[in-house]
Amino acid sequence: MNFVKRAALSLVARRAKTALLLGIFLVICTLLLGGFLLQGATSRQEAEAQRRIGVDVTVRGDRLTLATAAALGSSPLVERYNPLLRGAAKPSGLTPLTSDVPKPDDAKPDDATDDPGHNGLMLNGIRDSEMLLDFASGRSRIVAGRALTEKDAGRRVVLLERRLADKNELKAGDTVGLRSSDGRRTETFEIIGLYEDPRPDPSQWVAPSELIANQVYAPAPAVSALGFGTKPSTAVFKIGSPERAERLHAEAARVLGGDGFRFDVNDKAFRDQVLPLRRVGAFAGSLLWLIALSGAVILGLIVLLTIKDRRDELGMLLALGEKKWKLIAQHTVEVTALLLPALAVAALGAQSFAEEAGETLLAREEHTASLPEVRMEAADLGRVAGIGLGISLVATVVPGVGILRLHPRSILTDTE
Repeated sequence: MNFVKRAALSLVARRAKTALLLGIFLVICTLLLGGFLLQGATSRQEAEAQRRIGVDVTVRGDRLTLATAAALGSSPLVERYNPLLRGAAKPSGLTPLTSDVPKPDDAKPDDATDDPGHNGLMLNGIRDSEMLLDFASGRSRIVAGRALTEKDAGRRVVLLERRLADKNELKAGDTVGLRSSDGRRTETFEIIGLYEDPRPDPSQWVAPSELIANQVYAPAPAVSALGFGTKPSTAVFKIGSPERAERLHAEAARVLGGDGFRFDVNDKAFRDQVLPLRRVGAFAGSLLWLIALSGAVILGLIVLLTIKDRRDELGMLLALGEKKWKLIAQHTVEVTALLLPALAVAALGAQSFAEEAGETLLAREEHTASLPEVRMEAADLGRVAGIGLGISLVATVVPGVGILRLHPRSILTDTE
C-alpha cells in the first residue's frame, strides 16, 4: 500500500485528530488571508491617498515667475502645480458686492483713492482651481459650469462666486469685462463656472476686493496679459510623498538660482490620511509573521505527539520494509491534505475578519482615515496556500527527523 493511500485511511480512522488539525489550519488560513487582505487594502488606499491628497510644496521668492514656475512644474517629481498671480481689477459693466457693515469714519472715501481695491474685484490668476485649498477641502464647490483647469491657460475665462453672479444676473456662458488697475486695458472674459463659498463675510468693514464673493479666478496668463505682471506671489506644487520634497528643493534651487526663495512643505493632510493606513499595514505584516511562526510551532508539536502515539504503527511498517522517508511523507500528506478545505472555508470568512479588524484599528487613530476597500484576489489565496504548504513541511519534516532514528526491533521489543 502506498503512503498516500495510508495517509487517507489514517485521516478517516483518526477523526478527532483530523478535526483538530483541520480546525487549527482553518484558524491559521483565516488569519493569514485576513492579514493579506488588510495589507493589500491599506496599500491600495495609501496609493489612492497619495494620488488624491499628495503633499503641497509652496515656493515664494523674487525670482519666481510664471516661466520658472512652469519649468519647476515640468519636473517628474511634480504631479500638478498652481501659481497664484493676484491683482485688484476694475469691473466693466459688473457691480461688485459691498460689505453690509457700515464704513468707519476714518476710512478713505472711494473717490479719494486710486486703489481699485476699494471698489473693484480681486482677480486671482491660477492654473488649476481644484488645487486651491478651499476647493480641495470641499469648502468651496462648483455649482454651475465647470472648474478651471490647465487646459484653459490660453483662454479668457473666469470663475465667479454665486452671490456676485446673482447680483449681476449672470450665469455660466455669459461674458464679463475686466479692466486693468490703471483702467487702460479692458478684456472680455467668458464665465465658465460658478462656485459657492459658504464662509460668512467679515464682521468688520473691508474693501470690496477683500470680500469672499468678489474673488474672481482666471488663468494666470490672462491675468498677466491684463497688466498684472508675471511674478506670482506663490506657487504650489503637489508631489506624491514627503520623501520627494528634498529632491524638489534641489530642483527649485537650480531653476530659481541659489537659495533666495522660501520652500515650505505642507504634509499635514497627507500624514493624517496615510500614516494611520501605514500603521495598519505594518500591523498586518507583523501579524502574518506571528501567525506563520505560531502555526508551524503548534502543528509541529501536534505532529510530534502523533508520532509518539503511533510508534507501534511505525515499527510494524518499518519491519515490513517500508522506507523511513515514506513514513515522513505520509505525515506530510496527512497534514497538507487538510490545507485545501481549510483554505476554502477561510476564503468565506477572511474578508469579514479583515474589514472588522480594519475598522477597529483605524478607530484608534487620532485622525481616522476611511475604511480601506477589502478585495480578495487570486494572488492572496496563492500566497496563503504557499505559506500553508511551508508550515506543513516544517511541521512534519522537523518532527519527522525522529523517525529516522527509529529501529523496528527496539520498538517491537518495547511493545512486548
